[in-house]
Amino acid sequence: MKLSKTILGAALSAFAALATAQSYPNKPVHVVISFTPGSATDFVGRILAQKLSEMWGQPVVPENRAGAGGSVGSAVVAKAAPDGYTLLINSNAHCVNPAIYAKLPYETTKDFTDIAPLAEQPNVLVVDAKSGYKTLMDLVGYAKANPGKINFGHAGVGSGTHLNTVKLVTAAGIRVEVVPFKGTPEVVQAILSGSVDCYWVPISAGISNIRAGRLRALAVSTAKRNPQLPDVPTTAEAGVKGADFGLWFGLWGPAGMPADVVNKISADVRKALADPGVREKLINLGNTPMDMSPGEFARFVRSEIDDYARITKAAGIQPQ
Repeated sequence: MKLSKTILGAALSAFAALATAQSYPNKPVHVVISFTPGSATDFVGRILAQKLSEMWGQPVVPENRAGAGGSVGSAVVAKAAPDGYTLLINSNAHCVNPAIYAKLPYETTKDFTDIAPLAEQPNVLVVDAKSGYKTLMDLVGYAKANPGKINFGHAGVGSGTHLNTVKLVTAAGIRVEVVPFKGTPEVVQAILSGSVDCYWVPISAGISNIRAGRLRALAVSTAKRNPQLPDVPTTAEAGVKGADFGLWFGLWGPAGMPADVVNKISADVRKALADPGVREKLINLGNTPMDMSPGEFARFVRSEIDDYARITKAAGIQPQ
């Protein structure tokens, strides 16, 4: 009798979980985007949110909660109910932050559910179109002759643009002044106003200004050139090896989400990213869509956390 009750209980639990997943979502889903409007994370997040809203027949409401390298938005989601109705879209800053911040308001490996990667894109090293720097080696040469004279902007401590700057500076053996901002639009404006010399702008957030001739692109951060900017060399091609860096974006939820809900969201995100219209939008902004199961993504996230810890340690960066 006890065994029968146990089997019955397990069956009812499984049925309830299945019913929850099948009915999800039955109300609006809130998506926290961890960087400012107009940032690369924002572009990718809003493209996905719009498609999921169409697929689910429920509003998928994006809200920008920027600050502290994306950790402000992450903290909001870490404290949310683990029911799938509050999700996080962040960049790989999510994996950088444990190595940058001594005290985060959450534990990255324990307080989140890894759901799905979204896309990867290069950063583009840009200067004002009126700048005297025509190539990456122009900039490196000046920095070597004038230590600390060049100002590099980035989108906040712990952001991908910050780590990209660290990798370039370390690989090139130069010393620069690093200036943090709240997000990409603010850094771009600072370049155009002449208060910052250069920036590793995510391609999706910088391509319109590059094509319009307001920003000059010196290099892309990935190991291969990007089809949207085929004439822009990689950092290695431009003269600095060992500075490759990819900016990627992912979807997380609070820890403790039901596995069936996680699997449903993951499956629907993968369908959304495979949609021809969504793919076209992402690729036109310089992105390459990514595809992993929740388990694969969880392993990827942890390997990235370990890699960034090694990079920041090698660069002599102390957690703040």
